[in-house]
Amino acid sequence: VQLQASGGGLVQAGGSLRLSCAASGLTFSRYAMGWFRQAPGKEREFVADISWSGGRTYYADSMKGRFTISRDNARNTVYLQMNSLKPEDTAVYYCAADRNSGSYYSSEYDYWGQGTLVTVSS
Repeated sequence: VQLQASGGGLVQAGGSLRLSCAASGLTFSRYAMGWFRQAPGKEREFVADISWSGGRTYYADSMKGRFTISRDNARNTVYLQMNSLKPEDTAVYYCAADRNSGSYYSSEYDYWGQGTLVTVSS
């Protein structure tokens, strides 16, 4: 199984980025998908998740209204649209796959991508 995250980069505060995570080696449409992030010196934290069908999404409070998670099961890809970025959003962003219903807890996920770095300058 491979989860390949991409789309990170350097952006100014207030700007936008769209992260992608391409999955292979699993039946993508049977997995809930999540995004997590880890800032320097901090623990990994939940960002958002989406059910296998895309019919249910859930966000961490600090991301609500700014971030949107979506998926394209035909392309085996999950996305994270990030708007109104703040310096405190600077982190490595990871995608993960959960064969169950998705979760706030990273321990519930079965597979992880390698991460993509997002840097937001002030």
